[in-house]
Amino acid sequence: MFEHRLRDDAALIEACLEARLGGWGSLPVVEGMRYATRGGKALRGHLVLETARLHDVSSERAVLAAAAIEAVHAYSLVHDDLPCMDDDDLRRGQPTVHVRWDEATAVLVGDALQSLAFELLSDPACHPDPAVRLDLVASLARAAGGQGMVLGQAQDIAAESADEPLGLEAITALQANKTGALIVWSAEAGARLGGAESGPLRRYAQALGLAFQIADDILDVEGDAAAAGKRLQKDAAAGKATFVSLLGLEEAKARAAALVNEAMAALAGYGARAEGLREAARFVVARRT
Repeated sequence: MFEHRLRDDAALIEACLEARLGGWGSLPVVEGMRYATRGGKALRGHLVLETARLHDVSSERAVLAAAAIEAVHAYSLVHDDLPCMDDDDLRRGQPTVHVRWDEATAVLVGDALQSLAFELLSDPACHPDPAVRLDLVASLARAAGGQGMVLGQAQDIAAESADEPLGLEAITALQANKTGALIVWSAEAGARLGGAESGPLRRYAQALGLAFQIADDILDVEGDAAAAGKRLQKDAAAGKATFVSLLGLEEAKARAAALVNEAMAALAGYGARAEGLREAARFVVARRT
């Protein structure tokens, strides 16, 4: 069952991160790093491990790349929750890092998690070939930085003070950066580790990332805050454009379903071996948290 595999992979990734942080002591910044990387679904890390399996790369090797993307994702959430950003006090059903400790600690936790990601990717245990490790480092830097996730975050902040809400094309481009870039990197990582061509996985992940964000927007309207572990309907309250506000609820659901079909079609060349990735695509729009 997909959700069992997802939980197993999340546990594997969490154990990898805990092992890496095991000798770092118990200062608030280290405890904050542990705190921020626990309790998530680890979907991005699961995509790394699943695409690695697709290319006959062992989980023992691929888990370092999976832990790296989860460290980057956790850092992004810690910083996104800060009062100067989205100002959230709840994440995964627990107080956010700046609430649990303080804002300065939260900034440092995010900084340290980002650095840890590149330390993990540069470890020879991730791949024996330095050129492959460098490719992983460089590609994640692009996906996470000013050409990817950070660009999307900056576009989102700029939209808050824009004279008019963003249109569908602009919000699609924004989310392809803010949400999609790390999902694309995750799906391509297995091919990078296996020395294989990654075009089909990129097409899969581009559709998946957009479906994921549309599903998030739907959950923000229809979801249960207790199940989600965070505040909902913030975007609507702030008057921000979302896929639901632009398309309407039913059309947003239809668009997400069409994107899932598009993602699964991109996997046709892999045959039955890619069934786990197809299940991940179906999960993205069926999830309730």
